[in-house]
Amino acid sequence: MLKFFISMLIAVSSVLAQSNSNFSSYFSDKTLRIDYFHTGNSQSDLITIDELYEYGNWAGNPNNTIDNFNNGKYYVKVYDSKTNKLIFSKGYDSYFFEYQTGKEALNGIKKTYHESVLIPSPKSKILVKFEKRNRENKLNEIFSFTIDPGNTNIIKENLHDSSVKVIKSFYSGNPHKKVDVVILGEGYTNSEFKKFKSDLARFTNVFFNKEPYKTNKNKFNIYGVFKTSEESGIDEPRAGIFKNTALNCTFNSLGSERYLLTEDNKTMRDLAANVPYDAIYIMVNHKRYGGGGIYNQFCTFTTNNQWSEYVFLHEFGHSFTGLADEYYTSDVAYNDFYPKGTEPVEPNITALLNAPHVKWQNLVTPGIEIPTPWNKNFYDSLDTSWQIKRRMLNDKIAKLKKENASKQLVMKLEKKYIKLDREHAGKIDSFLVHSKYWNKVGAFEGAGYASKGLYRPMLDCIMFSKGNKPFCKVCRNAISKMIKFYSE
Repeated sequence: MLKFFISMLIAVSSVLAQSNSNFSSYFSDKTLRIDYFHTGNSQSDLITIDELYEYGNWAGNPNNTIDNFNNGKYYVKVYDSKTNKLIFSKGYDSYFFEYQTGKEALNGIKKTYHESVLIPSPKSKILVKFEKRNRENKLNEIFSFTIDPGNTNIIKENLHDSSVKVIKSFYSGNPHKKVDVVILGEGYTNSEFKKFKSDLARFTNVFFNKEPYKTNKNKFNIYGVFKTSEESGIDEPRAGIFKNTALNCTFNSLGSERYLLTEDNKTMRDLAANVPYDAIYIMVNHKRYGGGGIYNQFCTFTTNNQWSEYVFLHEFGHSFTGLADEYYTSDVAYNDFYPKGTEPVEPNITALLNAPHVKWQNLVTPGIEIPTPWNKNFYDSLDTSWQIKRRMLNDKIAKLKKENASKQLVMKLEKKYIKLDREHAGKIDSFLVHSKYWNKVGAFEGAGYASKGLYRPMLDCIMFSKGNKPFCKVCRNAISKMIKFYSE
């Protein structure tokens, strides 16, 4: 037995050594950022290269350069030109794809978004391929080009900005063996730097108080990056409010009043480049409820809302692990986001095409029915009625702001909304907690913006409803695997 154990250790060491050797054979310890334009509508998808930037160190894990999670609408794949060997890959989602599923794109209107992918800087000529999933979730190549590291068109300027302040909110060691998270400040004026530091410390603490981040705390580095905004807050287009800010974030992204994103990708990437990073947060200095998250791109949240801590964790679930939304009653900007009859790639929702077998079979509660019955009709009536009332209140608040109504009148209506929202969340929590299926893993219908045909693993989860609650067991398992990918 001892001899076998020693042999296994030698084998594992050999694999790790080979992996490290392979990295150094193909890549230098620098980051190559590929900036490109993504153009089209619901029927077209065009990628054109903008600029290539080489800078800093590579933040990723040199032992894990191939992404086998099979998640994300797109994949970037890098091949050695001489041998045609796959040497790097990464799955991701995009702002452009979300646009593709919206009304404007379906009506034929073309739009362009600026996007980026990061790869380790190659030592020799490489072939880069972009792939996209079809309606059956099969990946197909949509664009490719070669990169010669000796090309003089690769920009190698120092992207560090002397006006930017960097804070190591939590640091545990070498970025190659850690999940490096950067939190970018947005909508903070120079006089609000103290608030930025306080918010950064608060949300770092929130992060590490939630599993599985808590158990894996020593596998993270968290950096805060501050750049002064000329004005406090961000754009609220429906209320006629526009602010001059560092990252140009805005509510009403893709027409959804609570969806908060930025389309200024280059500015965001340049600011993030002040530190090594695997994942980007944008921390928005605002009191309204809102946020957004795009897998392996970035996520946003507001700091001063009663649900800020929930949104902070929920949106990172999207951007870091590629978790799907498990809710289905709220308005969203998408149409046909998950085609019927196709199994979603996200780890926490399923179309249950192989029932009673589910993709999280190893976590299913023994003996539970698949699909799992729950009092869905009662939940639907409870939540749908609130969504109607919620929409009316938000519309009225936006109208009052746009008409320059008195602050007292706006605040009165905002307080009413906050109170009703909190009361509704309490009713939902009470209903779910008292179900006989509480804390059991099965397949509960209603997920991924669809009332029928898609299923979630547990009754409740941070990816399902608002509040101070855990990730479900399936989400927690997926997050743990992603942490391991970056740190081991």
